[in-house]
Amino acid sequence: MMPAKPYDLVIRRGRVVLPDATRQIDIGVRDGVIAALGPDLPEGKHEVAAEGRIVLPGGVDSHCHMDQQPWEGKATADDFNTGTLSAMCGGTTTVVPFAMQMRGQSLRDIVEDYHERARPKAHIDYGFHLIVGDPSAEVLGNEIPQLIAEGCTSIKIYLTYDGLKLDDYEVLNVLDLARAHGAMVMVHAENDACIRWLTEKFIAARKTELRYHEKAHSAIGDREATFRAISLSELIETPILVSHVAADGAVEEIRRAKARGLPIYAETCPQYLFLSAEDIDTHDLSGSKCVCTPPPRDKSNQPAIWAGILDGTLEVFSSDHSPWHYADKIAGGPGTPFHRIPNGIPGVETRLALLFSAGVNGGLISLQKFADLTSGAPARLFGLAPRKGQIAVGADADIAIWDPDRSVTISNSLLHHATDYTPYEGQVVKGWPVMTISRGDIVWDDGKILAEPGRGQFIARERPFPPQQGLSKVLAS
Repeated sequence: MMPAKPYDLVIRRGRVVLPDATRQIDIGVRDGVIAALGPDLPEGKHEVAAEGRIVLPGGVDSHCHMDQQPWEGKATADDFNTGTLSAMCGGTTTVVPFAMQMRGQSLRDIVEDYHERARPKAHIDYGFHLIVGDPSAEVLGNEIPQLIAEGCTSIKIYLTYDGLKLDDYEVLNVLDLARAHGAMVMVHAENDACIRWLTEKFIAARKTELRYHEKAHSAIGDREATFRAISLSELIETPILVSHVAADGAVEEIRRAKARGLPIYAETCPQYLFLSAEDIDTHDLSGSKCVCTPPPRDKSNQPAIWAGILDGTLEVFSSDHSPWHYADKIAGGPGTPFHRIPNGIPGVETRLALLFSAGVNGGLISLQKFADLTSGAPARLFGLAPRKGQIAVGADADIAIWDPDRSVTISNSLLHHATDYTPYEGQVVKGWPVMTISRGDIVWDDGKILAEPGRGQFIARERPFPPQQGLSKVLAS
């Protein structure tokens, strides 16, 4: 019998977070894949001492914007180089950004352009969500089915934003297509008419200060749009994921839908736990650093988001990394009205540390819950499992090693994104990723960047749900 091939890497004696338990064991890696888990594994070609450290599955950030085409004349600050570098240094090993199609564009052309942008730049593995802003007959009949077959198995739709928003009839067509092909549909659930009407009223009354951004994006509109998205999903009988849930009313609608047995999933983001409307309400334009949509709500709303995390109503914790330079945020000058501030904030590198500090070290969630929110659940829901999202034999060796006791004051100077600010400047966190391993390669080692642009691979994702070719109950009745 031939002797077993030696391990390329062995991670020794860390507290390894497995799906069902945390154990002090070794991890043996061979050819980029986890080959063995257990005590006292044979020596590897390379060894990492992890005693006293927590060993987690590498993060999966399933909601981030990188190298996005210009929006209202401005492009995101991060391309696939700096965006994936920032993710990697924050303990994330897989990202799924958006290929954004607007009215009149070919979705196929957009995806091909994103491949060209990502291939030479990405440090870590990546996939693409398909933003559908123009569900034409060609897009629905040919482009999306082909792209799903090529591994882009999730679709993002918007209920607001000029150039992107779909009406209910268009939403039904997209949901019907997703049902037939086993794709996940993500929904940006804000009521467009409420936003437009309130914005017009505030502007007419010369109420243009930053605090009116949150008021114009009413939490009532979030609740209504979430209920409507759930209702359309129920009619077609296909799962959806409600993106970046911010408001307590939206949480409650999702909880009610789950209680009725509907396949409704949901995510939230750091800005809804660690920022608030008060951070936007500044006398100058510095509050624009926290402007995003849906906006952070009043601090009194934060317990509802935590409750949704704790009871499983919100099963995914993503960054919604959408970085703009501060200069672009305030390009209109000191009197820029709230509706002219670009929406979006950076957060791909701070996502995990913020939740680890408040959730794990704060005694609110277990290590297993943390790993599932930030890696396991997004991997399952978006067709990356079992290859990604867990520490298990046969999975990719995507691993983050954490110092659970390290105290860090977040500062933009510490981070690796390209934008010139972080909305979490000055926040102190306890717990920080000190090493990131991607497919068995050590790519980040406590301040040392060891990866090169272009080592990341496009991951063709599986269909997260079985295709349903039969009629829904409504059509079959």
